[in-house]
Amino acid sequence: MINKSIYLSVIIPAYNEERRMKDTLLKINDYLSSQEFSSEVVIVNDGRADNTLKVTKETLKQILLTSHILSRERNRGKGYSVKEGVLQAQGRFILFSDADLSTPFEELEKLISWIDKDYDIVIGSRGLKDSDIQIHQSWLNEISRKIYNVLVQCYLIRGIKDTQCGFKLFKRAVAIDVFKRQRIEGFSFDVEILFIAKRLGYKIKEVPIVWRDSRPSKVRMPIVPFKMLGELIKIRMRSKDKEKY
Repeated sequence: MINKSIYLSVIIPAYNEERRMKDTLLKINDYLSSQEFSSEVVIVNDGRADNTLKVTKETLKQILLTSHILSRERNRGKGYSVKEGVLQAQGRFILFSDADLSTPFEELEKLISWIDKDYDIVIGSRGLKDSDIQIHQSWLNEISRKIYNVLVQCYLIRGIKDTQCGFKLFKRAVAIDVFKRQRIEGFSFDVEILFIAKRLGYKIKEVPIVWRDSRPSKVRMPIVPFKMLGELIKIRMRSKDKEKY
């Protein structure tokens, strides 16, 4: 049964986030507890390589967030975790946010203002003219991201400047429709869900956000970029067969 009283569901994928999770949940709690709308937070613990689960449980006991924890023993990937959280969410709108809060949580207001204008998906972006990058990624990560985006633009999705920002808001029905078709379990899932959404005809709005890089990055160089390239190839191959999406 869907709880129709919940306005917003927040999905937080977490892997080896024991150092960040307490601060992240406290910041989200401070914001959401000051809002008039009802909300829930779904934390997806993607494997048990550290004490993320323990820290999460201890922090949630101290605050007022309506929350749910999904946890597994084996690491499956960010895409798998976000999908699992989305499909469990109850809210009218569903946001997924990176656990490091590189996009400050209050930037949600920018996304909500556009989804209220009848967009189906609103995504935060570091690639627009008005994006406010206050702390940059390492030069190697920035170059890799820009090259990756060129490949995305050429082979899959034109017109979106930043597919990888971990701050995206969906209407619930749209999120369910898109994520149930998602197959990529790694970092390129963002591209896949946006590709699927465009193919299904959903309206996507990209908005500039504040960004403060939070290190260390979970993107291991050069292993992850090569994996992401392989995932792009898989999406491209599946795109030729409409029945697979």
